[in-house]
Amino acid sequence: MPRTILLTGVSGFIAKRIAYDLLTQGDSVRGTLRSLNRGDEVRAAMGDLPDEALDRLTFVQADLTSDAGWDAAMAGVDAVMHTASPFPLENPKDESIVIKPAVEGTERVLKAAQAAGVTRVIITSSMEAIMHGVKSSPLSDSDWSDPSAATAVAYTRSKIFAEKAAWAFAEKHPEMEITVINPGLVCGIPMDNTMGSSVSIIKRILSGKDPMVPDFMLPVVDVEDVSACHLGALNNPASIGNRYICADGFLSMPDMAAHLADSFPDRKIAQRIAPKWLVSVFALFDKQLAVVKNMIGLKMSLTNAAATRDLGVTFVPAREAILRTAWFLDSQGRA
Repeated sequence: MPRTILLTGVSGFIAKRIAYDLLTQGDSVRGTLRSLNRGDEVRAAMGDLPDEALDRLTFVQADLTSDAGWDAAMAGVDAVMHTASPFPLENPKDESIVIKPAVEGTERVLKAAQAAGVTRVIITSSMEAIMHGVKSSPLSDSDWSDPSAATAVAYTRSKIFAEKAAWAFAEKHPEMEITVINPGLVCGIPMDNTMGSSVSIIKRILSGKDPMVPDFMLPVVDVEDVSACHLGALNNPASIGNRYICADGFLSMPDMAAHLADSFPDRKIAQRIAPKWLVSVFALFDKQLAVVKNMIGLKMSLTNAAATRDLGVTFVPAREAILRTAWFLDSQGRA
């Protein structure tokens, strides 16, 4: 039966893809926006969908930092997909700027859902809540990041604390049926030119801005698979009460650079590995490097077996995902 799904932060990189896939499978989508002025942008991003599908896409104004609008947003919906959360590329001076809206926003969405009698909620967390300060190899869905780990930054803590707040809420309110999806670095083809912060990493490699490449690893996933994980969770009751790693695997920055250099031979893509001491020096002036400097040299792996089993997702290879992003950026003249 067709359902009405409340999708928070519908203008986001991930959320636009989820909206497209929900509409394609016949559901209705009510998307939250901080400003309704972005509604036309979201509609335009739906591309080749017929008018009948676009008629099932509506918007409501709501902000994670305010109670206003959430009662109306929840009225009559069958489930909630909570994707909205701040994603800074730089570590802010005041961590509460990132952590507070992530935690309070998650709690606000869950409270509004419960008050409206909406019990089914899919939450977008992150591999950030799984991969820091953990010695497991491979990383699994049961692993939790240590917020005090040397590699953890404000964004890491925002995802840990927001996800823990969701599980704490579910424990107090057992009628709430929660599933959490934990994506890695989200690559692939954006629905439009409004791209996620993660895409900027591929853009930076393509640009040839850096003379050397820092040697750290990131878990990579295609945006299509992130959406597929959310829809798979919604469609399979067995996912309730579980969290899922949503990534194909880890790639190092040198591996990414080498793969992109092979695919774009006309671009001057750096492939020399930057020594750790040099990264530490540059990190004093480069806020993006400051976020990852403590990850230099760490080797990590993961298993996505649970997502494949329960959510029915066969992941796009990580190298293919970054290449799709690069092709998009190149075709749009964005890198």
